[in-house]
Amino acid sequence: MKCFVSVFGGNVASMTSAAKSSTHSRRTVRRIKKGPAALPVASDGNDDGRSSASGLLVQCNTSLDLLAAAALLPWGFYQIDALDLAPRLLGKFLRRDEVVLQITEVEAYRPNDSACHGRFGITVRTAPVFGPGGHAYVYLCYGLHMMLNIVADKEGVGAAVLIRSCAPVGQALGLSTSWSNHALYIAGGLELLDGPEPENILVGPRVGIDYALPEHVNAPWRFAVAGSRWISAPKSTLKPPYSS
Repeated sequence: MKCFVSVFGGNVASMTSAAKSSTHSRRTVRRIKKGPAALPVASDGNDDGRSSASGLLVQCNTSLDLLAAAALLPWGFYQIDALDLAPRLLGKFLRRDEVVLQITEVEAYRPNDSACHGRFGITVRTAPVFGPGGHAYVYLCYGLHMMLNIVADKEGVGAAVLIRSCAPVGQALGLSTSWSNHALYIAGGLELLDGPEPENILVGPRVGIDYALPEHVNAPWRFAVAGSRWISAPKSTLKPPYSS
């Protein structure tokens, strides 16, 4: 689990609270201020993990009708291996009050994985990773970015799924580390709602984990919605097909 600069020009979790002040129709385009707390933007095509910080535009074009019928995902949904949970999270909705994002890209981190934060055991920061599946794990990366993960599997396992990218449905989330260990299956606050399964899923190695063992660096544990514009760089390492 290492910091990345994604399609968001920053990250999923760390956004300005001011960005939550107005609402948009499903096809509204709005210009956003620059900066590390800026709202999500599309990649500039530099397939090297960087995103452009200029001319930030956000298009909210995901159908809100799907969200209206979305149910809160139950506790049991999360009690499986992170590698199985990761592709099942694609298409699901993250909601915090009126703020909604649809998950388009994830990475799985498993026990005995040399790229997983849990590899060092239980610490003050990583304690939520060892809790029961269905809780948030939020950590600060490089002192700048709040990174959102969803804990997977049974209590004590030490596994999670990193949310790399999302499509904006309404506005962007504004989280801090105080949300770490929050239960996503309980109504109120930060929730994970059911959503449509993607028709096709891309798969490839994870990003920014060169410190890990070769078998973990090369493991195809990154998943993304095929055809989505909301996928972080590098995109060239993601390949079809993947049967969910």
